[in-house]
Amino acid sequence: MTQKNYLAIFAKSFNWAGFFLPKKIYQDCAKLYAFCRVLDDTADEKSSLASKIEKFNKIKFFFKNSLKLDINDRHSTNEYEIIILDIINLAENYKIKKIIIEDLIDGVASDLKKKIHFRSVKDLLIYSYRVAGTVGLMMSKILNVNDRRSLKGAIDLGIAMQLTNIARDVIEDKKMNREYIKPDFENIQATLKLAELFYESSFSSIQKIPFRYKFSIIVARRIYRQIGRKILQKGNMRNYEKSGKIYLNNFEKIYHSIISIFDLILVYLREIETHQREKEHAIICMEVDLDERI
Repeated sequence: MTQKNYLAIFAKSFNWAGFFLPKKIYQDCAKLYAFCRVLDDTADEKSSLASKIEKFNKIKFFFKNSLKLDINDRHSTNEYEIIILDIINLAENYKIKKIIIEDLIDGVASDLKKKIHFRSVKDLLIYSYRVAGTVGLMMSKILNVNDRRSLKGAIDLGIAMQLTNIARDVIEDKKMNREYIKPDFENIQATLKLAELFYESSFSSIQKIPFRYKFSIIVARRIYRQIGRKILQKGNMRNYEKSGKIYLNNFEKIYHSIISIFDLILVYLREIETHQREKEHAIICMEVDLDERI
């Protein structure tokens, strides 16, 4: 059965950065993204809330039941189930802790409500860890990263990218009764300012990523960061609303991929810093023990 490449279809920025990875690692990253996409699509599809919850619970049940089976007993011809089996095999091959995948599932499950209204930075940070910091952590395992500071940096990069997503998708989320931040430009700016802190915190930890994977992560970081900077250039809510979904075109991606060569050099010149986002991690640890995940 030929599977769709969800990464190539739905994640143009990540797929661009994936070009710089070895083929086998790219394929495993694509499998991780496919699992994330299946979860997201289930929560976002245009059907009744009851229908979405039922479908999501079936995914959770298949995931938990498959974990109990020996690898030789895991079979399916259903596309979604194959994707779930892939993530289980990835977890076993790369020693990804099951609890991290469960955090991701819990994060997406929290979107299965009639209305979402975050009221604090704590809510925003915990959600961003669950739906994206977890992905950064799993990606790090696939890239053979074991240094604790670098794993914290991977969580930070995932959170930074999710905050960028939230700032970009305010209008789209509002249509779905999801208010992760207040839908005004002041709060969009504040969210991107917070994202910048996490992008910064992630940088020096890239030094510990094996060389053959390092450039891809630097490119992904730079390109996604530029999305936030393009949002800020809109200057006000009226221009933001008129812009539609903000992204980098191919020329901009080429340009920032070239600039990423200088980032690569800078990574080697900068000393590995102590973790900068201890305060925010402490907030997340009110509900999630990050040390247990790392």
